[in-house]
Order: sequence, then structure tokens, then C-alpha cells
Amino acid sequence: MRTMRTTAAAAALVAAAGLALAGCGSGDDGGGSATDKPATVEKQQHKGGTVLDQPFDKPDLTLTDTHGKSYDLIEKTKGRPTLLYFGYTHCPDICPLTMSNISVAKSKLPEEQQKKLRVVFVTSDPERDTPKELRKWLDGQDPSFIGLTGDFDTIQAGARSVGVSIAPSYKKKNGDVVSTHGAQVLAFSPEDDKAHVLYTEGNSGPDILEKDLPELIEGKNP
Repeated sequence: MRTMRTTAAAAALVAAAGLALAGCGSGDDGGGSATDKPATVEKQQHKGGTVLDQPFDKPDLTLTDTHGKSYDLIEKTKGRPTLLYFGYTHCPDICPLTMSNISVAKSKLPEEQQKKLRVVFVTSDPERDTPKELRKWLDGQDPSFIGLTGDFDTIQAGARSVGVSIAPSYKKKNGDVVSTHGAQVLAFSPEDDKAHVLYTEGNSGPDILEKDLPELIEGKNP
């Protein structure tokens, strides 16, 4: 895990922005706690993404894509504007809403910009999210979205490297399955392949993303 400078003010700011773990599941009670240090921020926009004081390197992840092929995240998205999100297909609320927001915003972009953008969804529930399940779910959002699955420990380590906490899925007594994961969307610049901006659940609406994406795609901070 990368070591990050964190001030009390920045930590409070990020906490207020909603970086705590989100427990997703019918009748869910949270089921987890964040143990990783929050990202240090430079500033919080009134509406929109949080600009990171210390950008994140892209996770060194080689997983399986929805075609069953090996996918090296760093190599496959090198020099491409990339949005990265960790979630799972059985999520009842946050994950489908977040991906839908991205899909709607992307659809408003000129075709040339749409072709440049890479949207990568990494499952936090690989036991259930097979390549086939991921593809079916993502096709309901945008067929161009990339889905990745694989070994949970590998995925968890990759998520932690960018300040996103995820925990193994577990079944409650009533049979509900809970998957606990951070709700951040990380935006990686095509200029240096680092995440300079992140979005949280409350600041990733389609109107916000539609406004910010053109600048992110060109390697600028919105």
C-alpha cells in the first residue's frame, strides 16, 4: 500500500465526502469498517470531484475480463483517460446507480471523446461475479464498459493501493449476502496514468460527470 500524507483537516474533509465503506445487501447493516488511510486532498470542489494532493498510481492488476482473457490494467489502459470503480453486480443501489451515471454522462460526449474513455468495473465479489455475469450486467449499462474479476486477495490489494477498502462478501443469518466496498470512482489522466481526481457517491451525478469528463479526457483537472 502506498504511504500518503494525511492531515486532520483533509481526513475530515474526505470523511465528509463519503469515503467510508458502503455495505450493500438487502437489509444490510454495514458489516465492515474502513481500515485504510483516506486519500489526502488538495481541495474539494463545491460540486464534482475531489482533486488529490498526492495522485494515485494505477493499480498493478492483472485479472480476467468478460471474455475470459487476461487483462493487464496498466498496459491495457496506458495513455487512456480511465474511470475505475470497485463494486459488484448484485449490489441493490450504489453500484448500478454509479455506473448508470457514468453511462449517461458518457453518452452525452462527442463520439471521438467516447472512444478515448475507458471505464473499468472491478468486482468486489468475484465468487459470484463470473465473466459471464459481469458482461451481462455491464451490457445493461454500456457495452463498452470493461469488467474484471479474479482472485479476491489480488483485487483487495489493488483496491487498497488507491485508497479503496473492500471486504469479503458474507452471508447473514437471513440468507442475504453482503459485500462491503468503497464507493469512489477514480479518474486516471492520460497524461501520466495517475488518478488526480476521485468522485464519491454524492458527487458523481450524470450532470457533474458530463461537465467534468471532457477535461478529464484531455488530461486536465476539472
